[in-house]
Amino acid sequence: MTGAANRPRPRLLLAPAALLAALVLALLPVPSATTAAAADGGAADSAVTVTGKKGKYDDFSALKVTVHQTKDLRSQGVRVSWEGGTPTSEGDFRRNYLQIMQCWGDDPAGPTREQCVFGATGVPVALGTLAQSRSVVAGTGFAGDPEETQYTGANAFVPFRPVAGLPPTTSTKDPTYFGPLDTNEQAAARIFAGGSGEVNFEVQDATEAPHLGCGMNTAPAGSTPVPRSCWLVVVPRGTHNPDGTDVTRAGEDGTVDGSPLSATNWAQRLVVPLHFLQVDEFCPKGQAERPTAGSELVTDAVTSWQPKLCSATDSTFAFTQGGEEEARNQVQGTTADSPLLGFTVAPVAQDDGTKIVQAPVAVSGVAVAFFVEGPDGVVQDMRLTPRLLAKMLTHSYQKDVSLAQGHAPHLAGNPAFFNEDPEFKKLNPEFPVLNGQPRSLLVPLQSSDTTKLVWNWLQTDAEARDFLSGKADPWGMKVNPYFKDLKLAESTSLTDFPKVDPTVTDALANGTPPLTYTLTDLNPYTADLHDGALRTLRGNDNRTIQWQAGDNSPPKLVNDPALWGRRAVLAIVDTASAQRYGLATAALRNADGTFVRPTTATLTAGVAAMRPTAADASVLDPDPARAKGQAYPLTAVAYAAASMNQDAAARTAYAQFIRYAAGPGQTPGVSAGQLPAGYAPLPARQREQAEAAADALERGATGSESPGGTGGSGGDTSGSGTGGTSGGNGTGGTSGDTSAGAAAAGGTGTTPPASVPPSGSAPPSSGPQQNIANPAAGITPKDVMGIIRWVLVAVLILGGAAGISGPLMLRLAQRRNP
Repeated sequence: MTGAANRPRPRLLLAPAALLAALVLALLPVPSATTAAAADGGAADSAVTVTGKKGKYDDFSALKVTVHQTKDLRSQGVRVSWEGGTPTSEGDFRRNYLQIMQCWGDDPAGPTREQCVFGATGVPVALGTLAQSRSVVAGTGFAGDPEETQYTGANAFVPFRPVAGLPPTTSTKDPTYFGPLDTNEQAAARIFAGGSGEVNFEVQDATEAPHLGCGMNTAPAGSTPVPRSCWLVVVPRGTHNPDGTDVTRAGEDGTVDGSPLSATNWAQRLVVPLHFLQVDEFCPKGQAERPTAGSELVTDAVTSWQPKLCSATDSTFAFTQGGEEEARNQVQGTTADSPLLGFTVAPVAQDDGTKIVQAPVAVSGVAVAFFVEGPDGVVQDMRLTPRLLAKMLTHSYQKDVSLAQGHAPHLAGNPAFFNEDPEFKKLNPEFPVLNGQPRSLLVPLQSSDTTKLVWNWLQTDAEARDFLSGKADPWGMKVNPYFKDLKLAESTSLTDFPKVDPTVTDALANGTPPLTYTLTDLNPYTADLHDGALRTLRGNDNRTIQWQAGDNSPPKLVNDPALWGRRAVLAIVDTASAQRYGLATAALRNADGTFVRPTTATLTAGVAAMRPTAADASVLDPDPARAKGQAYPLTAVAYAAASMNQDAAARTAYAQFIRYAAGPGQTPGVSAGQLPAGYAPLPARQREQAEAAADALERGATGSESPGGTGGSGGDTSGSGTGGTSGGNGTGGTSGDTSAGAAAAGGTGTTPPASVPPSGSAPPSSGPQQNIANPAAGITPKDVMGIIRWVLVAVLILGGAAGISGPLMLRLAQRRNP
């Protein structure tokens, strides 16, 4: 089980005629690719649509709400869309919106209002105060709810009653079970012109929300497990208060008030059941427990594999997320008394004579995810260059350091925010003018191989290197001088994101005594990549810069959330977390100027562009300088590393883990044991390497051959490589010539579940080197022509070779990929 501390990646010379024919064929143009329609990844069949009803005062009978995934759920984002509503006025959330919440409840008829998570947002929007609360008292402009007979009195509120008989909350602000920083409620979801809209709602299983218990086994011991189902509840709000007051009539303030949990409003609720994967005790008791630890890039994959590994092997594999360097040290120190399987990106050193097998098990990457609310909806497209990311990471925008006007004189002349940077605006001409102020880029605190990969990407780009070294960009913007002397443009050992600007600012609100904030208060670190994705989904970076007087306690700084409809948060995350929560990701410029989003195809192409590390030929080097064409520059391969210094039982168990991970575990899907969205299936060559590594580990240190297995390289320099596959059968796709910047990998790809929006919205047209490579999953006509072309090339080449030399053909056959 996952630990609680976790949340709790030469060609031969041939006959001249054959060679000439091959070259002519290779130079023939390939038809333009046609984007394939995205499938629903197994979630569409669980979509549920519910219809509103005519209420006592407002008519919601035309409202239809669809929850696009209701089965095989875990803590994740789920797309919720609607149509037939009355539009919310732009920038005005005072009326006509939806309130969405998650509830528990074992009654098939649905949950009670006491079982719903709501009332903790504390977001200073233009909503009525009571509309954000569990309070059911009368409010400004209305006399109360005449239908409310259960909770009455001067301080009446609907308490939250958690699962498992735990005590209920004692006030409307009781944070015992959820608070402003971890609630998943949507206090005001906007209805756009035409009556439609959508959000990615964060559903929480019992790991994230034990007070709901979703996914916990409810069946008696010894019987077939029955994970607890939960509910999604939508309460539509119109133009009337619970007492019937029309807030749009003359003399009224235009703001609907009253809690959605008040009896009249609760009667209008739309209810959808949510079915979760089991989260507790999925392994048989008494099995040997085998510890595993390491890179966050495998966390989602291992968590999915764990339930199936219990039955596929005789072991229970526990996993502890941590830094890769720590995992490497633990693998090096492994003994018969302390077995371990570690996950890392960079290789484990083998300079002490100890044999280490290193098996590829997961392909994913690092992404810049964002949640930006524009005037016309949530923004889906963003392009970033290495220099733009360098500006964000060095806090070189004025308001990334201090929100006080002129309080960062060392940044005078630099733009206030990234969206005001001329470079960003030139690259993103259709990016909307925001109603609010975007937050600084969120980065993880932990030291990691993934952080080093980001810095490597910046260092391989001449513009970013010049900026980090102190050279102004074409518009005069310069690096924050506090970062200039850190050697960020050249250091090869950067594994963290420093925050060295010492600027101190008075808190936003006046008060006595005065309180101040620093860079880490304004732009706090995230706990890890997953935490960054969660904060982005919630639209709250958790900054604490707001002065607040305490109740019988000294004043303090508290969270300063963004206004509803004005949230803009960016974060460095892993691709699995971005997909899990349905986040949009930026298209990053790779080595030949192509802007690429992380998809199955572009991650696979990223692997094909890699070459073995100098330290260990069995481990690929995630070198952004080689990422061209469709290759995503921040692709990473995560390796399972195990020492031979373990007893035979441990080696056999870990070999079984590797075989499952590289075999059935590479089948994309949302069910337990499958490969979650955000990962690309291992290319065939890496799967073979993993099998060889597992065999070597199980045999033990009996030979002198490299225990890492064969097939350590990615594609080859001539352009032949191995693509990905969406199934578990180990077949590969084709690869183009990565050295020429052509498509580096084809193959079939995974498609995200319906809860995840497609990552391929068409970008605005642009000039040279502005194209976004965002191939859809599946083989396009261009891929087919490419496959046929290179197959014919291979036939001609082999024919020429056969005409020259039989022995040469034998050697060629030995080198071909299966």
